[in-house]
Amino acid sequence: MTLEEAKADAQAMELEIASLIPTDMLVNVDQKPTGVLLSCDETKHQWAGGSTVSLAPDTDVENLVKKMEARIAEDDRFDSRSWLGPTGGYNVQLMSTTSAEGYIFSEGEPGTVDINSFSECFTLPEGVYPGGKF
Repeated sequence: MTLEEAKADAQAMELEIASLIPTDMLVNVDQKPTGVLLSCDETKHQWAGGSTVSLAPDTDVENLVKKMEARIAEDDRFDSRSWLGPTGGYNVQLMSTTSAEGYIFSEGEPGTVDINSFSECFTLPEGVYPGGKF
């Protein structure tokens, strides 16, 4: 797995999660073009990025996130868990059953769903500094 493949896979899954939102509730998906690298261990990293989904006015975001969770619950690629965050927002975490890949989706700013992604771990090419944006 290369950095480019890991990023592309994570961003594709962000869009797959966004596709769980009914089209009549979805206004826009703003996928961030860059992310950062996080350390998996002494030699490997994972790409972390995200998307923000803007929703139609008056969308019950907590109910929507719960419905998204129910729709993806049977996906055998992931285990999931959910919790209420410190501000009371409903959060869902998807954790790959085979790698360090994971996703968290939850209510963001009012009227939005944030989707955060963490790719599979990979080894950077020799000489690539892991700081900055990727």
